[in-house]
Amino acid sequence: MTTGQLRLRPGRVDDEAAVAAAQEAMRADDFDFALGWDRDRPFSDYVESLRRWQHGLDLPPDRVPASFLLAVVGDVLVGRTSVRHELNDWLALEGGHLGYGVLAVHRRRGHATEILRQSLVVARSVGVDRVLVTCDDSNLGSAAVIEANGGVLDAGRPLAGGAPKRRYWID
Repeated sequence: MTTGQLRLRPGRVDDEAAVAAAQEAMRADDFDFALGWDRDRPFSDYVESLRRWQHGLDLPPDRVPASFLLAVVGDVLVGRTSVRHELNDWLALEGGHLGYGVLAVHRRRGHATEILRQSLVVARSVGVDRVLVTCDDSNLGSAAVIEANGGVLDAGRPLAGGAPKRRYWID
């Protein structure tokens, strides 16, 4: 699998098994792969909810409009991204415009860099010109990915509560 073949796409009903496996695999990293998925509901309802949330419809109270996209190489799910179209107070401090992750078995192959690069294109397409991306201060791999995509560290803003965060802006 090469990074040049990676593409971002919306989830489909037939992705249920791969998304469920990814959700379980990312649990070890304390990472919620399938944001907002209630496994007691049909997966088709979840896919429809994501489509509606992208358009700002029926959003849970703590959410903003966002494009939730799977990162695939061929037919293999390697990660995901959530491109938030705007920021609420929490996202402005800690979460940023982009939340992405790569499954452990697919790391160190350039997928995170490519997911972020393509996520920036999506962000621009929904009108986000200046993109905030955050990572844990101790996550040097993520910091390198963000910097490789033009991220400039926001040293003027104090780190948020909890685990210290790095905040980067990409113009």
